[in-house]
Amino acid sequence: MILLLAGSTEARNLAGHLASSGIKAVASLAGVTDDPLTYPIETRVGGFGGEEGFRAYLKEAGTTAVIDATNPFAEAITARTARVCRELGLPYLLYERKIWRSQPGDAWHHLYDLAELPAMIPEGARVFLATGRQSLDRIGPLLPGRHLICRVIDAPTQPFPYEGDWITGRPPFSEAEEIALFERLKPDFLVVKNAGGAARGKLDAARKLGIPIAMIARPPVPEGVERREQVLDALEWAETHGETF
Repeated sequence: MILLLAGSTEARNLAGHLASSGIKAVASLAGVTDDPLTYPIETRVGGFGGEEGFRAYLKEAGTTAVIDATNPFAEAITARTARVCRELGLPYLLYERKIWRSQPGDAWHHLYDLAELPAMIPEGARVFLATGRQSLDRIGPLLPGRHLICRVIDAPTQPFPYEGDWITGRPPFSEAEEIALFERLKPDFLVVKNAGGAARGKLDAARKLGIPIAMIARPPVPEGVERREQVLDALEWAETHGETF
């Protein structure tokens, strides 16, 4: 049985290919959203109970290989998974989205350290945070005197903790939808994680509207791990290391 660490659009796409190919697999979702999209394979939701709980699950479930298709910024999960798989002798694949690259007309400011944000974004600016709720407590204290707009999937039950507002929406978002949103909200700056993938709506909208972007660079991945960017390449790897019904 292959364990698919999921939660991304790419993971759900790969799950469909695994199901169509008859490969035994279980998708694992972290459970950070209230109403996650369904997967066409067996799915578990929630954590494993720390590293030891993860080890126990891999052994008890008869796992033959692990595919990590989590968000590229879930570096703690990726590091732990790669390390545990190496120690247990389990094949491990990092299935990652192709990184976004700037195009002519983009106004990207590459960000390798969040501490650089205050110098990059002037006080008084309206800032659209496309970085999710989990990053807010790291970014918010760095940007006093700016109006922050943080987009999240589920409606928060708590008031916004900084100067600004929540907005809700479930991706993916088209370019037209993002243009309409930005024209309404009038942000002076976007803060975006370079998650990569095909969903470039906010990037294309920002380029057309002339909105600059603070693009947060991806964290490094563990050394020596196998990596794939294309779904059929990941499926081929799964066929080599998995079992069929």
